[in-house]
Amino acid sequence: MTGGAVAAVDLGATSGRVMIGRVDAAAGTLALEQVARFPNGGVRLASGLHWDLTALHAHALRGLADAVRTEPDIASVGIDSWAVDYTLLRGDRMLGEPFHYRDERTERGVEAVHATVPFIELYRRNGLQFLPFNTLYQLAAEGDALDLADALLLVPDALAFQLTGARVAERTNASTTGLVSVADGTWDTGLMDTLGYDRTLFGELVDPGAPLGALRPAMAREVGAALEVVAVGSHDTASAVVAVPMTDPSTAAYISCGTWGLVGLELEHAVTSDAAREANFTNEGGVDGRVRFLHNVMGLWLLSESVRQWERETGQAIDLPTLLADAGEVPASSVAVFDANDPRFMAPGDLPARIAEWYREHDLPVPSTRAAFARAIVESLAEAFADAVRDAARLAGRDLETIHIVGGGSLNRLLCQRTADRAGLPVLAGPVEATAIGNVLVQARAQGWFGADASLEQLRTLVASAYAPRRFTPQR
Repeated sequence: MTGGAVAAVDLGATSGRVMIGRVDAAAGTLALEQVARFPNGGVRLASGLHWDLTALHAHALRGLADAVRTEPDIASVGIDSWAVDYTLLRGDRMLGEPFHYRDERTERGVEAVHATVPFIELYRRNGLQFLPFNTLYQLAAEGDALDLADALLLVPDALAFQLTGARVAERTNASTTGLVSVADGTWDTGLMDTLGYDRTLFGELVDPGAPLGALRPAMAREVGAALEVVAVGSHDTASAVVAVPMTDPSTAAYISCGTWGLVGLELEHAVTSDAAREANFTNEGGVDGRVRFLHNVMGLWLLSESVRQWERETGQAIDLPTLLADAGEVPASSVAVFDANDPRFMAPGDLPARIAEWYREHDLPVPSTRAAFARAIVESLAEAFADAVRDAARLAGRDLETIHIVGGGSLNRLLCQRTADRAGLPVLAGPVEATAIGNVLVQARAQGWFGADASLEQLRTLVASAYAPRRFTPQR
């Protein structure tokens, strides 16, 4: 057998989907069908900003039921989501909904961790760039809650536990906690002990492709089938990188562009030099033991949150394609680039006001219209992307020939063109649904549809054939 159907539960910061992936490796075909889509986002409670994991679980179950009705012969399910956030368990019970990585509590966690282990030492051990919401900082802000828990599960692992009862930690997502050794990919129990984190909270590390078990009987009845759950690259960027159609990773950079812009290279070995640390590059786990050497850029959050603010102010919906078309008519020379990675842009709220504040602090003209604001955001993201690509190539000693942009940002033609222009390299845009495709392909390989030893490059050849990327050539 060389093909069949699997289901992907793909959770993003603003929405989630359940997709059916149909693969025939022998025929060279790959197709996705969305059977469910549902909203996601932060929920403000008295204790802070949280995710509604209970609602996501309910949405996922209903979506899987829709998938089974549409395609009764689904072979397995894989789950991916954003990184770093987690839920605490005692027995089978969650001790509250997971905190959102944008919650303000992370600031005190950073101070507590760095007072015990300086960042230079952390980088040597975990290879992660400094991000104030990395899991090890969040844990330092938990207080007494850790004493009540007997398990900690990252978001996709927590959903897999609810579905199957398996308490495991998928390796690509676990690598973002700051508690996995960059040297050997295992839990750094010495660091856990130093920081006072009970090592028994953290489950067995498993690799993408590992079977996690069948749905619990009650879940199977609700879905309509005793589906098997398979670990995938559960960090959504790890799945997205699987679907980047680069047949020669040694000459290509990737940008997985959605709420965040993850800009980097796929390497065989981590880069933990002083220069990489000073440039704030991270070494996260990839599928098949590869390293995602990348830098986080604020991403399309800057645009989407600005649009939400304008809609709040006017009470009217803003059509994003029209806004981007208007932005394309604004001369690039008429707007100044701002620092897209300024920490003030992290929290939800009035981003246009904060961007204007940045301009005034730097004695630069504030964009005068929404179209000009949008153009400034695109130009600033393109510059940040180009800078990160250049830094990645320098730090890893690579000569690059192309940049691949996947995810929602690949639909933004202006952003793709300006990234090509500013980087001086051709940009290949697509596929849009890279995360779901990577999720599907890891499951398909686990089912044996590609053969036992199929490489990532073989999987990517199928992606390139099924979803031919759009090329943007650098212009003056």
